[in-house]
Amino acid sequence: MLGKILVDNQKVEYYNPDIDNLISKVTVQQVEQHGSGKKRVLLIDCGCKNSILKELTNRNVSVLRVPYDYDVDKEDYDGVLLSNGPGNPIVYKQLVASAKKLIQKQVPTLGICMGHQILSLAAGAKTYKLKYGHRSQNQPVKEVDGNKCYVTSQNHSFAVDTKSLPRGYEPWFENLNDYSNEGMRHEKLPFRSVQFHPEAAPGPVDTQFIFDEFLKDVK
Repeated sequence: MLGKILVDNQKVEYYNPDIDNLISKVTVQQVEQHGSGKKRVLLIDCGCKNSILKELTNRNVSVLRVPYDYDVDKEDYDGVLLSNGPGNPIVYKQLVASAKKLIQKQVPTLGICMGHQILSLAAGAKTYKLKYGHRSQNQPVKEVDGNKCYVTSQNHSFAVDTKSLPRGYEPWFENLNDYSNEGMRHEKLPFRSVQFHPEAAPGPVDTQFIFDEFLKDVK
């Protein structure tokens, strides 16, 4: 909820974080190389948690961690991970443009949290602000085309509008509390993303398989 608190009639300027570039305050400032392995993943840091990096390097992946506004055409890589991060996804037009390039080149891409929203916007979907954000380690999500339910960790205010997903893309998971979108994937191409955190530390660890699904496409 946006607002301001006034004490003794003190004047306080109103600040709206929904129009601010919050990612610029939490991204890495320079390129970092982590891990080793034949598969090379470009990790676009929007405020990335170290647990995401660990999940990749633990799977014998070479990771190039770059700032959120990095030119994705400057490097050679086998796959891309768009990380979590703060704020309103529609603010980051340059980041959406980078994701569109990845889609055009059909680069295997995984989005997590903010990355899910950015990849969805790049595909042509819309996002909106939730009435009640998801902030806990026990958010129940269900596979849309199955009966499995997973316990997930989440911390976000915005969500992808499932109905706005363009042709070729399908909802992957949904939230069982409010039935909002929790993930999407392309029917044929190597694009997938989740709203929750499959790398949650200390947990839950129900959805760590998301990384394995992503790396199957990275060749």
